[in-house]
Amino acid sequence: MNFITEHKIPFGHWMEVLFDWLSIHAATFFDAISNGLGWAIMSLVDLFEWIPPLALIVIVAAIAYLIHRRWSLVIFILLALALILNLGYWQAMIETFVLVFIATILSVFMAVPIGIFAAHKPRVFTVLRPILDLMQTVPTFVYLIPTLVLFGLGVVPGLISTIIFSIASPIRLTYLGVRKVPEELIEAGKAFGATPMKLLFKVELPAAMPNIMAGVTQCIMLSLSMVVMSALVGANGLGKPVVEALNNVNISQGFESGLCIVIVAMILDRMCKNPSSEQED
Repeated sequence: MNFITEHKIPFGHWMEVLFDWLSIHAATFFDAISNGLGWAIMSLVDLFEWIPPLALIVIVAAIAYLIHRRWSLVIFILLALALILNLGYWQAMIETFVLVFIATILSVFMAVPIGIFAAHKPRVFTVLRPILDLMQTVPTFVYLIPTLVLFGLGVVPGLISTIIFSIASPIRLTYLGVRKVPEELIEAGKAFGATPMKLLFKVELPAAMPNIMAGVTQCIMLSLSMVVMSALVGANGLGKPVVEALNNVNISQGFESGLCIVIVAMILDRMCKNPSSEQED
């Protein structure tokens, strides 16, 4: 037993050397990514802050009505966002929403093509599966360490960690959606002379869309949970008052900021839910 413990595999040391090497020799590359993403985040935050809060609340409620045609959802959104404004967490909510929005867009933009490719190449998914398992089981705090080393304190390491943490679910669900397309539909498309690209966009993706949208919804929820933890590396948003409340044992601040996070999660979940599935329910 002592022989095994005394001859420890220096895995942690190898990773430390790797990230130290990257931070020194690829600093220009990571600085460019940091500056680009930082500019995009701040530009969106400034845009949403430029819109008066009450006007933005009405816009969000109108979008929800156009998508779902449900007055109950509209009333809920109006009251929920008004409560966040009343509690004084409007700016933090805007910063959190922007981070979740950008993380979800980038995650889905990368995840859907990967999922489609893996669905058509089973060997690719065989290699991809353990990587996805690792990404979904590694504790969330672990993602913050390497991104903090490479990008420094601020909002960008939080965003990169959020993308890594949330991208696995849409990849899996896109893969499952495409793989579960009925063979009869594919054969019918081929019989009508559809090319592989037309078969993908006219048959496979429409049939797999419920699974893909479920992956998008999961990605949003995972992004929101990770964005909150990103406050530990300097990201602003609703996670910041949560960390401050924890450090100062401030019960009122903790409950208020936690309530705002729950409200944002509920609004995003309701708005991103497939309207057709609501009608079936």
